[in-house]
Amino acid sequence: MRRVLTALAAFSIAATVMPHAADAQQRQQSGAKKDDAAPQRQFRLQPLARRANSGPCPYVKVLYDAARYVELNDYQRPTVNGVGYTGEIEGVSSDCEYRENDPIRVDFNLLFSLGKGPSAQGDGKTYRYWVAVTERNSAILEKEYFDLPVNFGGSDRATAEPSHTIVIPRAEATTSGGNFEILIGFEVSPEQAEFNRSGSRFRPTAGQTN
Repeated sequence: MRRVLTALAAFSIAATVMPHAADAQQRQQSGAKKDDAAPQRQFRLQPLARRANSGPCPYVKVLYDAARYVELNDYQRPTVNGVGYTGEIEGVSSDCEYRENDPIRVDFNLLFSLGKGPSAQGDGKTYRYWVAVTERNSAILEKEYFDLPVNFGGSDRATAEPSHTIVIPRAEATTSGGNFEILIGFEVSPEQAEFNRSGSRFRPTAGQTN
């Protein structure tokens, strides 16, 4: 099985990045539901259509240590004024398809919430994140990195909704999608990963005065 499973094919990405200040207008034009400015964030990704398959889909989840991206001037003594660019992977919506001897095709959408704090330099930032395919609770089979350029357009928040398609070969028809996991996360430094593990939080709204 290993000889077949170590291949990962057909990565694709189509990202839409929207400054938060223009969300209402752009959603109205695209027919999307307007998101009220409430303290509690809402999961806005629409679930993908469920298909009939030969077995369960691979697990698709965000790795906790890399779920957030927070730039700080001092990670030992974090302050709001020391926050640079921030980001958070807020949601994943996924579905898969495979029958008989077909490979497993996994389609998934991501929802990123991105922010610009008081220490951020400039109105744009290229975030980097990765997608990895693993044997469940085991070794990484393949890992790809993606750049997510964001122009805040004068705002201090933005959202992005990339879409991906992954094709995972199967050794035989009895190989189930449940044997695999797809993990997602920001590329973070050791300091940022430790900050995430500690449970400390500076959300994309950090530094706002209203």
